[in-house]
Amino acid sequence: MSETTADATRRQIETFADRVWTIRQSLHQVVVGQDEVIDQLLVCALTGSHALVVGVPGLAKTLMVKALAAAFDWKFARIQFTPDLMPADITGYELLGRSQGDDGPQMVFRPGPVFANLVLADEINRAAPKTQSALLESMAEKHVTVGGKTYPLEEPFLVAATQNPIEQEGTYPLPEAQLDRFMMEIRIGYPTPEQEQEIVMKTTSAPAIMPKASLTKEEFLQLRDLVFAVPVAENVASFAVRICTSSRPDSPSASQYVQDYVAWGAGPRGSQNLVMAAKARALLLGRTAPIQDDIRAVAPAVLRHRIIVNHRAVGDAVASADVVEQLLKETT
Repeated sequence: MSETTADATRRQIETFADRVWTIRQSLHQVVVGQDEVIDQLLVCALTGSHALVVGVPGLAKTLMVKALAAAFDWKFARIQFTPDLMPADITGYELLGRSQGDDGPQMVFRPGPVFANLVLADEINRAAPKTQSALLESMAEKHVTVGGKTYPLEEPFLVAATQNPIEQEGTYPLPEAQLDRFMMEIRIGYPTPEQEQEIVMKTTSAPAIMPKASLTKEEFLQLRDLVFAVPVAENVASFAVRICTSSRPDSPSASQYVQDYVAWGAGPRGSQNLVMAAKARALLLGRTAPIQDDIRAVAPAVLRHRIIVNHRAVGDAVASADVVEQLLKETT
């Protein structure tokens, strides 16, 4: 690489870091603490990926996602998932109406809330599987099909779905095919006592004010393109693949621990998302390329919803997060 190219790359990365720092600061004006959660949401956004946000009620999941949309100047839509929600309530529907011409009455498409840049699928596991699957085409293909016609979704398009981990009555667990569409399962914990006091002081004195847009959609797409352009060393990609293949109990590289406790391991999309998330993390930290430590840092959020444990694991109180931790210890 010539010195001129290296200097240009360094300037791009510095610009990237400055803009992301500005986004971080604007989000922290609304959200207290949760640094790791905000960084994981930024990783998903900067790679054009979807996020599954898990946390008990009252931890500002909705506020965090809404603030992210405001900081990026994105069109935001919230869908409250309930048992009676229908697929057309998400994708839109056709009804009889008049066009602008003189062709007489005809079927006119009314877009649903999925036609936004950032869609918050609130409590996604409360809707029936048929309704949940209505999101699958839009998440995977970035378009919807209604009445035999296909309608593209505007770029960027991201889905952030929330789940309550403690209340499972009357819910419908997401199928593995849909879980795999989410790059990360982001877990939100309770704030510290000091942070909680700050939250109380902020929220009881004035209503929350959403951050102002820090960059345009075009500028965001340029940042996303920079993430895709980041080179990845073969040893880093190989490390990500070794972790995922070792998570599959029928793989020759699977340990006895995996064979004992795992029913299904992470697929190739797990390896892809490990590398993409590591790229974004490297840029967030001001580096030109990811290293194995980036893979290790993003692995829990990327893999824990892709690894399905068996009945023996349930009996022995072994969770998928424990399997990921063991994989990281065993993989070199």
